[in-house]
Amino acid sequence: MNKLDEFRFEIPRSFKPCMRTSAVIFADDKMIHSVKADSAPEQAANVACLPGIVGKSLAMPDIHWGYGFPIGGVAAFDAEKGVISPGGIGYDVNCGVKLVRTDLTVRDVANDVRKIVDTIFDNVPSGVGEKGKLRLSVKEIDDVLDGGAEWAVREGYGWEDDLASSEESGRMRTADSDKVDLKAKQRGAPQLGTLGGGNHFLELQRVEKIFDSEAAKVFGINSVDQIMVSIHSGSRGCGHQIASDYIRVMEGAIRKYNIQVPDRQLACAPVNSEEGQDCFKAMSAAANYAWANRQLILHWVRESFEKALSRKAEDMGMKCVYDVAHNICKLEEHTVDGKRMKLYVHRKGATRAFDSSRSEVPQKYRHIGQPVLIPGDMGSASYVLVGTPGAMAETYGSTCHGAGRLMSRTAAARKFSANEVVSLLGSRGIYVRAASRDGIVEEAPGAYKDVDDVVRIAHGAGISRMVARLKPIGVMKG
Repeated sequence: MNKLDEFRFEIPRSFKPCMRTSAVIFADDKMIHSVKADSAPEQAANVACLPGIVGKSLAMPDIHWGYGFPIGGVAAFDAEKGVISPGGIGYDVNCGVKLVRTDLTVRDVANDVRKIVDTIFDNVPSGVGEKGKLRLSVKEIDDVLDGGAEWAVREGYGWEDDLASSEESGRMRTADSDKVDLKAKQRGAPQLGTLGGGNHFLELQRVEKIFDSEAAKVFGINSVDQIMVSIHSGSRGCGHQIASDYIRVMEGAIRKYNIQVPDRQLACAPVNSEEGQDCFKAMSAAANYAWANRQLILHWVRESFEKALSRKAEDMGMKCVYDVAHNICKLEEHTVDGKRMKLYVHRKGATRAFDSSRSEVPQKYRHIGQPVLIPGDMGSASYVLVGTPGAMAETYGSTCHGAGRLMSRTAAARKFSANEVVSLLGSRGIYVRAASRDGIVEEAPGAYKDVDDVVRIAHGAGISRMVARLKPIGVMKG
């Protein structure tokens, strides 16, 4: 690697004969050691070998080993000559975060944190394979895949303003449920409205620090100790099955179109091929499922607060700040070397970070930029940031998506015990309720990078700007 500046390292194009461009990793001297600890940098170099890549292969400071692309990987491909790769999206399509603000303060909920978390735990099913409260037919699942969060609000699960406070208004119109196999629909039908397991969580948080009071106020973050709620979930078994199905399709496509890739996990198809467009439409449908999923969870969170505190959600100011996707492919327009281009932007464990110049940003945030939501581990903090011109110029409007793992779930399970983790978090004033002991130890704070370092690098590099730091006080895990 070549060190470009305080926050950027480059893998030169000469590293591999197949590289069509260089790879840039956002890190500093402290972070780069953990980045080098696995093979994620080589994956970033491999991405630079894909046909039609425009600009650099990019890796955010939370980079770690993933399937095909590194998690934290971003790459854009020409809308005519590029490719679509499921490995650049991930198995948990549109795993993302929805942030909810309230008018409550720590003082208002000091004696009710356990009650609120336990009520949410009862109302929102969680855990691997857990079934939801809805019983949907295949036709109704088609409506979810095509309609996303719009379907959920139309069915009475939320407020119209929730849609205005979401990436893509909670629905990708490029979705086509006909491109989704029956098995994916059958897996998705019973799981809609569930949190899931792994790194998914639901947190009751307090505003610990405000860095940018102007942006914070626009986002509805008014003061220290204000209560917020973060919902982190994705497309569940439906998205996983769609990804699996199209990875198999792409393995055939690279043979059919004679595409050479340095890693078969980067199997892909030309963007305008039947395989490429079918994949894009199916992945868009999986993204819609995820937005509907988080919208249902938001609805039941509001009901839980109402039950626990005997107040109406409207009276508590429980408005959605924003909902962002982390694993997704979008057809977007960006300026590259002074030329406006249509690009298929793959964000694998990365967050969109558009600035105020973009029409995709909700009208109420248009003068300040898009909210960016970066969750940390359940023992540290999460961050709210805002998109920047620097991100638009350098990363196709992208930034990091979380703390990033330091160790595998298996390694974490060997090192930590559930009782130790619960005791540690309790000593920090954090109440934890989990569906399983595995859900606690695999996601122990020590298994992740320091989210403060990750966000500091993103802020320092100018690809997003810090707005507020949120501290967990109650955690629900799958």
